[in-house]
Amino acid sequence: MSSLTSLSVSQLRKAAALKEKIQALETEFEKLLGSSPKAAAAPAPKKKFKMSAAAKAKISAAAKARWAKVRKAKAPVKPAAKSAPKAKRKMSAAAKAKLSAKMKEIWAKRAAAKK
Repeated sequence: MSSLTSLSVSQLRKAAALKEKIQALETEFEKLLGSSPKAAAAPAPKKKFKMSAAAKAKISAAAKARWAKVRKAKAPVKPAAKSAPKAKRKMSAAAKAKLSAKMKEIWAKRAAAKK
């Protein structure tokens, strides 16, 4: 059977006329029989499948078990528990005195340089 695009205009007209004749014969046939053959051939609508509560629970339990297994396999590394904050370092009195003397010396040089 050739595609419609490769048919000539006269062939398309003949095809349209044949289709009209077929439709006219079908309607005449339906009048004789009193029913439509197309309507009788229509399949019955499918019933919607309803899952029982027990089946839903079973599937849910299986899914939860699968996810638990996945989570267990990953087992995220927990950060170490925070210990008490480190105590502040205390400077000895000798170190304080040494630092104080050094800073006084630096400030004195700066003041002398400004004058």
